[in-house]
Amino acid sequence: MDFILSQNNLLILAIALVAGIMLLMPSFFKGRAGRAVSTSEAVQMVNQKQAVLIDLRGADQFKAASIAQSRNIPAADLDAKAASLPKDKPVILVCDTGRSASRSVAVLRKHGIQEAYTLEGGIQAWMQASLPVKKS
Repeated sequence: MDFILSQNNLLILAIALVAGIMLLMPSFFKGRAGRAVSTSEAVQMVNQKQAVLIDLRGADQFKAASIAQSRNIPAADLDAKAASLPKDKPVILVCDTGRSASRSVAVLRKHGIQEAYTLEGGIQAWMQASLPVKKS
């Protein structure tokens, strides 16, 4: 018992406990943010599973450049329009760089859409991969 109550050992035990919690945290939050898919995975999901692409950017950005098959639903309107999205198909959320789309996955999950993904790197990664975009 003296071994555990020694001040040096308590410090080591506390550090080990904190490190363990930090290692486990990503697994607790894994399902909330949704998995990011690469551009090639997104193309495969659209072709094989008829995945729906939702562009979360504003209308001006969407008109400037967007993925041809995507629908524009700004992030602020997603909660109101999520009911119109199919629940039996994967939904891939697209933003400018892939960072802000992960927040919107929780909105889709709340509406019963379990297969919600984000496009890794967003529309920027799509264009860097030389994949087709439409410009209005």
